[in-house]
Formats: sequence, C-alpha cells, structure tokens
Amino acid sequence: MRAIWKGAVSFGLVSIGVKVYSATEEKDIRFHQVHREDGGRIRYKRTCSVCGEEVTYDDIAKGYDLGGGEMVILTDEDFADLPLSTSHAIDVLEFVPAEQVDPILYNKAYFLEPEGTATKPYVLLRDALTDSERVAIVKVALRQREQLATLRVREGVLLLNTMLWPDEIRQPDFGFLDEDLKVRPPELAMASSLIDSMAGEFEPDAFTDDYRAALQEVIDAKVEGREVVQPEEEEAAPAAAVDLMAALKASVERARAARGEAPSGGGAEPTPISSARSAKRTAAKKTPAKKAEPAKKAEPAKKAATKKTAAKKAEPAKKTAAKKTAAKKKTA
Repeated sequence: MRAIWKGAVSFGLVSIGVKVYSATEEKDIRFHQVHREDGGRIRYKRTCSVCGEEVTYDDIAKGYDLGGGEMVILTDEDFADLPLSTSHAIDVLEFVPAEQVDPILYNKAYFLEPEGTATKPYVLLRDALTDSERVAIVKVALRQREQLATLRVREGVLLLNTMLWPDEIRQPDFGFLDEDLKVRPPELAMASSLIDSMAGEFEPDAFTDDYRAALQEVIDAKVEGREVVQPEEEEAAPAAAVDLMAALKASVERARAARGEAPSGGGAEPTPISSARSAKRTAAKKTPAKKAEPAKKAEPAKKAATKKTAAKKAEPAKKTAAKKTAAKKKTA
C-alpha cells in the first residue's frame, strides 16, 4: 500500500506522527469507451464554452455558480490563505460510546500507521481506546476539506472513518409515513418467526459478487476465444403477495426447509411447500405396493420347482430299496 497523507494525531499534549492509507478498494470491473468499428479509445478535450479553444490544466480555475449566468472565479491564491491546505493534524475532540454514532454518517475508511518514533504513543492510544470501549471523535483536513471522523481499533490498527456532516444527511419524506397503517398481532408474530428462522452469524466471506464473477467469465472467454458458460438461472422472485399471512407462513416453511428443520406442527394450516411435500410422501408410499405384485405371481413357479426337486431326490431312494429287497430273496 502507498500512503496518501501524512500528519499527526493530537491527543492532548501528545502528538503521534502517522501515515494514512486507504483501507478499502473497489473491485468493480472498469471499461474504456471505444469506437465500435476499430476499438480506438474515445478522448475528451477540455474546451471553453465561450471561445471554443482547448484549455490546458494551467489555465483552469474553480468557479462557483451564483445562478442566472453569474460565476465567481476562485484562483489558487484564494485557497492559499485557508488553514486547511497546509494543516496535517488529526485533532481528537472527545471520546464517545461507539453505539452513539449512527452508521449512516460513515463515509470512507483509512488505516493509520505510526511514523518514526511514534510507535509507543500510537500503541498507547490504541490500547486506551480498546480498554475504554469508546471511539475518538476527531477533525481532519483531507483533500482541502475539513471533515468529521472517528478513530477506532480494528485488528490492532487505528482506523480513521471519515463522516458526513449532519446537514449532509437527507431527511426521509414519504407519503406512507403519514398513513395510519395497523399491523395485526398474528402478522407481527409470524414476521418475527420468519426472522428467527433466518437468524445467523454474519460472515462476510460467505457472500460473493455473482455479477462481477459472471462478467469476468465473459471477458476471459473473449480473450481465450471460447464459448461463454451460461450461469444457472436463479429462481424468479415471487409476485407481490395478496395474502400476507399465507406468504409469511410459506416463507417460514421454506426457511426451515433450507436449514433442514422439520416443518411446523400438524395443527397449522398447510402451506404450498408443505402441501407439495405431502404429495411426494403419498406417491412414495404407493410406489412400493405396485412393485410387490409381480412377486405374488412367481410363487406357483417356485412351488413347482420345489416338487420337481423332491421327486428327483426320491428316485434314488426307491432304487436303493428295491436292490435291498432282491438281495434278501436270494439269501433265503
């Protein structure tokens, strides 16, 4: 990783030199815009909308639109007097319980690495944060902008989470919030049962970006000149439920079946899933009875074979008895 910023964490009278690294990276597959006919890259020129001339970066300034066609132009000299451009400090303001910070405020995450001889005070702040079970609220200037942020510990490293300002969070304004909707207790109980049947421990590694994997497969097939293997089609999402209770019951049954659990008690009303299972069991019971019928027809053949075998065994015995009788007559 490459450090994107250097500064110091101001912790009371203690200053901790740190390097800042991006803690996350997007794995999205990026494309270039190209000419369909020959694959040439599409380039965009920076041109002035007034004179039509192409403009270099040195001739570009920042403009603030006042509306009505009026523009205020700010140059590098206007930004030079602002304290943020040269400030490289992370000022700790206070320490608060982590649960008091609404996750919607979090923006981007950065790792902090101690620099030079700052390792011992770095470890001191890290261990103190861990023991207090709190996060530090700090102010930091990144990319010429003052930002609110938190400092917390993740896997033995200080993690800086920049946050949005409260006035950057939009307020939800939807019509259904003013409607007087009543949820029946049985519906709420069934929804809670569905949540319980789908409860588990969050393991991020168990989830994958199936779309990105399929897109990468298409790209690899293009490169290797082979056919693309179509992924298996996923089960279509069910249509909007007309009967909410029936849909909830069916969802609970499906969740239990996915976990290998037995269906709900016999007194409950049958759901589409339980009905299908009952039909399969009934069909399975009827199948063995049909297969057993040919065995009954084979019994006379077995008896006939037994009689023939007994008759064959009896013939040598009769011949032996006849020989003995003839011998006795001669002796007499």
